[in-house]
Amino acid sequence: MGISNIISLLGGVALFLFGMTLMGDGLKRVAGNRLELVLYQLTNTPLKGILLGSGVTAVIQSSSATSVMVVGFVNSGMMPFKNAIGIVLGAILGTSITGWVICLSALEGAGGIVSLFSTATITGVVAVIGIILRMFCKSKTKNFVGDILMGFAVLMFGMSAMSSAVSPLRDSDAFLNIMTTFSNPIIGILVGTAFTCIIQSASAAVGILQALAVTGAITFDIALPMLMGISIGAALPVLLSALGAKLEGKRTAVVYLLIDLLGSIILGTLFYILNFAHPMPELMGTTLTMVTVAALNTVLRLAMVILFAPMIRVLEKAACALVRGSEEKIESDLDLLEERFIAHPAVAIDQCSQVMASMAEKSKETYAEAVKLLDGFKKERFEYVGDMEELIDSYEDKLGSYLVKLTGQTLTTLQNDSVSKFLHTLTDFERISDHAKNIAECAEEIDEKKIKFSEAAQRELAVLRDAVMEILELAVNSFTTNDLDIAKMIEPLEEVIDGLCDEMKLHHIDRIQTGECTYQHGFVFNDLITNYERIADHCSNVAVALIELKSDQFDTHKYLSSLKEAKDEAFDMYLNEYMNRYRI
Repeated sequence: MGISNIISLLGGVALFLFGMTLMGDGLKRVAGNRLELVLYQLTNTPLKGILLGSGVTAVIQSSSATSVMVVGFVNSGMMPFKNAIGIVLGAILGTSITGWVICLSALEGAGGIVSLFSTATITGVVAVIGIILRMFCKSKTKNFVGDILMGFAVLMFGMSAMSSAVSPLRDSDAFLNIMTTFSNPIIGILVGTAFTCIIQSASAAVGILQALAVTGAITFDIALPMLMGISIGAALPVLLSALGAKLEGKRTAVVYLLIDLLGSIILGTLFYILNFAHPMPELMGTTLTMVTVAALNTVLRLAMVILFAPMIRVLEKAACALVRGSEEKIESDLDLLEERFIAHPAVAIDQCSQVMASMAEKSKETYAEAVKLLDGFKKERFEYVGDMEELIDSYEDKLGSYLVKLTGQTLTTLQNDSVSKFLHTLTDFERISDHAKNIAECAEEIDEKKIKFSEAAQRELAVLRDAVMEILELAVNSFTTNDLDIAKMIEPLEEVIDGLCDEMKLHHIDRIQTGECTYQHGFVFNDLITNYERIADHCSNVAVALIELKSDQFDTHKYLSSLKEAKDEAFDMYLNEYMNRYRI
């Protein structure tokens, strides 16, 4: 085997890996990332977990990728650790599908109609169709289908290149002697494990073993331990992904290793004991082809699933024993923003939606707690408002960074709309909590300085407080439910609140002039009014964002100007209703 053959082999491996990645990415995009959502929503029984894990892995062509995803689900609290074990079992079985896809490269035709099913013909036709869809179609879905076909074609070319490069080895005594040493179970398992750890892909390792099968040097006694080692080595990427995970996430990664390691040890031990008791020289010396390597890989993985499917509770206890620690609870919704989900936008956006809804509710709660301090100041409740405001600040920081990372992914139109909605409203909810804290600080000043407002001022502040509470409830409800009808009720109320604030300032000046209130009262009174007004403004911003983004444009000033100029019947109806409800 000369230098040109080695370069051809490496080039074939590179094409094979690239084609497999391109095909898997295309399949995920065509599915609209719905596979990941299904994966964590429909896994309440072991059988469902195994079936779904197998299906998703067959599509994305990587058991490691599926298992890394599941580690993220468990780590964020979306999925119980016990449910994840079934998916891991399914992923281990599902990855064997790639080997059967590779078998298509072994098709050869002798001529006539049969030649239409040869590797070269199939690959050429698929490549032509793929490039047409990729370059000449405007539909993104068709582009992604083109990626799938091109990935398949590249994978086939890579496989053919590897097979051609290693074909001279069939006449090499040195190569045959090396391969013979792999028939030793321990050596074969160690080599398979090490090789898979290096290339980080069990599917690719099996593919290369299938390519070597064309030399005629891969016999059953060589392939079996190699496949066991490949299975064990596939656990490395999953273990690496769990380095920064929490307790349950680490346990999920360890389960993947346990299944592959114990499965290989148990099945291997049983097989070799049986072979020792009843020697099977014909089976052990059988020369394998691409198809029989794929079949052996599938049988091995299926046997592991059958072995461990009834032992999920045992695996759970074993993982807990190996990775010790107390049970961890999710401290806040921020734990839902798993970095592992960035590559799976459907899941990541669903998580962002939950965290944003929680942030909106917490902003409303912060305001409600702040205004209670005006009726009776309590130090512990004041500190609670401060803690809530700091928490909401951390929501803004983490959500903002997370959403920016999401924009770097390939998103559907609907997903882009969701990300835009979150980015446009994120700061408004954070600012609402800031103004709520300011109101709490006003309450603290009133308590420290023993300020007492006149009955008229107290009555006016109570009316304004209730109006702001209602507009805040409308904003949060419209955001969490994405209800534009509720959003359209906000602007009339915001206009009423603006009018109330202007009127209250004039009334307070009158009270100062008559001596009913002092200038000291005036500073605090104006601070309160300003913060109430700012909260209403941010509620208006949320409503505008929802309405404008729905109409595929975003111009707040233009929208508000046109709205106030038009003032349709619905606007006037709500305006009159709010004016009657909130009068001073």
